[in-house]
Amino acid sequence: MTGRTNGDGHTDEGAVASAGAAGGRDGTATGGLGIDDVGDGAWRGSAVETAAVDPSSFGVGDGASAPAGMADMADEAAAVRDGLALDAGGGDLPQVLHTAPAAVALIDLDAGTVTYANGSAQDLTGGKASLPLDIDAWSEAAGLTDLSGRPMRDTASPLSRVAQGMPVSGEPVAVADAARRGSEATAEEREEAEGRLLWVTGFPLSEAEDDERRRLALVVFLQLSGAGAQRHLEMMRDRAVVATELSFTISDPDRAQNPLVWVNPAFTRLTGYDLDEVLGRNCRFLQGPNTDPTSIARIRSALADERPITEVLLNYRRDGTAFWNQVSISPVFDGGGRVVNFVGVQADVTERVMVENERRAALAAAEETREQLRLLTDSTAAMTASLDSGGAARALARIVVPALADYCCVDLLEEVGDPSSAHRVAVNHRDDAKTDTVGALGRWITPTEDGDDPVDRVLAGGAPSLLPELPVRPDGLRDDGDLLERYEQLRPRSAIVVPLRARGQVLGALTLGTELPYGRRYSQRDLYLASDLAARAGLAVDNARLYAREHGAAETLQRSLLPAVPEVPGLTVASRYLAATDGAQVGGDWYDLLPLPDGAVGIAVGDVVGHDLRAAAAMGELRGVLRSYAWEGLGPDAVIDRCNDLVQGMHMAAMATAVFGRLERPADGEGWILGYCNAGHPPPLLRRNDGSVELLTGNLSPLIGATRAAERDCTEVLLQAGDLLVLHTDGLIEAPGLDPDERTDLLVRTLAEQDDVDDADAICDRILEVMGAEGLRDDAVLLAIRLS
Repeated sequence: MTGRTNGDGHTDEGAVASAGAAGGRDGTATGGLGIDDVGDGAWRGSAVETAAVDPSSFGVGDGASAPAGMADMADEAAAVRDGLALDAGGGDLPQVLHTAPAAVALIDLDAGTVTYANGSAQDLTGGKASLPLDIDAWSEAAGLTDLSGRPMRDTASPLSRVAQGMPVSGEPVAVADAARRGSEATAEEREEAEGRLLWVTGFPLSEAEDDERRRLALVVFLQLSGAGAQRHLEMMRDRAVVATELSFTISDPDRAQNPLVWVNPAFTRLTGYDLDEVLGRNCRFLQGPNTDPTSIARIRSALADERPITEVLLNYRRDGTAFWNQVSISPVFDGGGRVVNFVGVQADVTERVMVENERRAALAAAEETREQLRLLTDSTAAMTASLDSGGAARALARIVVPALADYCCVDLLEEVGDPSSAHRVAVNHRDDAKTDTVGALGRWITPTEDGDDPVDRVLAGGAPSLLPELPVRPDGLRDDGDLLERYEQLRPRSAIVVPLRARGQVLGALTLGTELPYGRRYSQRDLYLASDLAARAGLAVDNARLYAREHGAAETLQRSLLPAVPEVPGLTVASRYLAATDGAQVGGDWYDLLPLPDGAVGIAVGDVVGHDLRAAAAMGELRGVLRSYAWEGLGPDAVIDRCNDLVQGMHMAAMATAVFGRLERPADGEGWILGYCNAGHPPPLLRRNDGSVELLTGNLSPLIGATRAAERDCTEVLLQAGDLLVLHTDGLIEAPGLDPDERTDLLVRTLAEQDDVDDADAICDRILEVMGAEGLRDDAVLLAIRLS
C-alpha cells in the first residue's frame, strides 16, 4: 500500500478504518464504529487514503501537530534509514542494524524468511526464534496480530507485503501474546504487553546484499504507547469517517427523541440537508408518505432492544426527491455495557433496488404469461374433448375458476341472433356453496349504475364489457329483497363480459367476476385474455353444435335404413342397434327379418367396411340388393354369391361380411329348418331348449366383394320349439386390448346361464349389460329370435 506525504514531509497512511468512528456525548468521533472488526485488507489502501481532510474536522484545531511521540518515532525511523544509506554500498548490514534505535529485522526477499533481527527485534520473540525463519512463523513468535486480533498469516499483513518487495510506509499492528513475557511477569507487565501497539515501516533494499548475495528488505518496529498512540488511532478513524463516501451519523439515546449529534459530510451530500438543519433532530425527517411503516416499526423495535439492524427504506431528500436508503444502525456500549450512542450508516441503493424491482417485474410478467398460456391450452383441450355444447361450456367454467375468476357463468343462445333465447348452461364458483347464488342472480350478475345489462348487450352483438368496479348496492335491486340478499352474499367487485363467437355469429356470453375483499380488479390485459378464451370456447361450442346436427342427420338416416321388426307367427324377435362412441355414430352394420312369398323367413345380419355416412349408404344399397335376391326365393348361398358379383361389378362397397339364412317349416310341420351361408361374419349362436349353446360355424366363406373364385354352400340345421337364435356383428366382441375369442366365450356363457329365454328383449338387454355396450368403439347389431 502506498502512502501519501503530509505537510511535514512524513508519510501518512490515510483513512484505514473499516467502518468509521463512534461519537461521544459532544458529537465528536470517539471510536466504536467497528475498528475492532476490521476485515481482510482493512489496513490496505482505499479511496479515502488520498482524500484531503481538514485537520480541524478531527478536533485538533488550526495548525495542530501530529500526536505526541509521532515525530520522535519518525526521527528514529529516519535514523535507521540514514544508517543503512551510509552502508548501502556493501558494508556490514548487521553491524549497522545492531545499533539502530528501534527493533529492526532483515527479510530475504527470495526465500520470504527473516534472516536477521537486532536485539530489540529479538526481544519481540522472547529470544525463542531461531533464524532464518519463515515470515509468518516469525510474526507468530513475536505475537503480532492485526488490530482485531487475527494472526498475521490470516491477513494481508505488512510483513508479508514487505517480503513480496512492496514498501509499507507505516501501519499499526498489535502485540497479542502477553504470555510470552513469562509466568514470572507481573500482572501490570502482562497487561502492558497485551495492549501494546507497534508502528511497522518496511521497504526493499534493492542495492544491498549480504555475503550470500541475497536480496534483502528492511522492517522497522516502533513502539506506539500512551496518549500519542490512542490519539493517532482516533485521528485515523476520524479521517476515514469524514472522508468516506458512506454517510455516517451518531445519535444520543440519552437525549429526548434520540437526536443526531454528529453527521459526516457524506450525509449532507446524500440528503441535501445542511449540518445545522439535522443536528438535534431525530432522523425521521427523512421519512415520507410512501415510507414503509413496517420497516420503521422494525427499526424502532431494534433500537428499543439495543441490537443492530439493517433495513432498506424509501426516504426523501430535502428537495422532496425519493431515494432508496440502506440504513445500518449499531449500538455503541461503554465499559459498563450501557448504550451511549447509536451509529448509523446510510447508503443510496436506489439503482440496486430499481434493478431488482425491474427483475422481479420481468419474472412476474414471464410467470403470468406462462400461466395464461397454460390456461389457454388447458381450456382448449378440455372444451374440445366434449362433443356437447353444454359440456364445452361447463369445461370452460371449471378451468377459469379460480385461475382467472372467483366465479363464472356461461350463457348460450338456443337460436342464433335471438338474445331472448339465452339460457345459462354453466355456473361455477370457488366456493361450492355459492354456485347456486351465481346461477340465481340472472341478469344481475353484472349490475351497473345506469341499469344497463352487459350480458344482454354482448348477446345482442355488442362489444365486450370491462367493469373494473361493481356497485356495492345496485339501485335496481333495492326493491327486490331476495335478489339483493343474494347479491350481497356474492359481494362482486369486478367483472368482465365477452361474447362467444364463431363464424361471425354470437353464440353466447362468458361472464367472469371477482369478489370482495381479496378479488382482483380486472384490467385491460384481463379483458384480452378473457376474449381469447371466449373465442376458443365459441369454436368449441360451434363444433359441438355442428356435430349434434351431423349426429341427428346420421341417426335419422340410420333409422330409415334399419327395418322395423315385423311380427311373424311362431317367432318372438328382438333387435338392437348400438352406435359407437366415436365418429358420427353411424356405420355399415345392419340386420333384417323378411317374410318371403313362399312362407319362409329371411334372416340377415351384415357389416359393410367403414364407420361413416358412406358406409351407411353402401349398407343401404347392399341390404336392398340382398332383400331383392331373397325375395326371388334363391337359396342362402346363391343370394350371397349374387351380392358378391354385384359389389365387385358395380363397386357398390369396398367389402362386407354377412350371414343370410332361410328359416322355414319342414314338410312334416315339426320345428324349423335353418339354411344359412356365412361370408366372413361372426358365427350365429344357437341356444337349445335344454340350455346348451352351439356356434353355427358351418360353411364359412370369404367376405362379400373379396373374390369370385370361392364356392359357397348352404348349411342346414334343425331347430325345435324353445330354441333361441342370436346373430350379431363384430362390434359386440371386438374392442381394443380384448381378445375376440374370449369375448365370444363370454357371450356363450351368458346365453347358457339364462334360465328364462321366453322374453327376447330381456335376453338382448342382459347380453348388452354383460358385454359392456356403453363403451363400444364400433357399431354393433344384435338380433335375437325365439322359436315357439
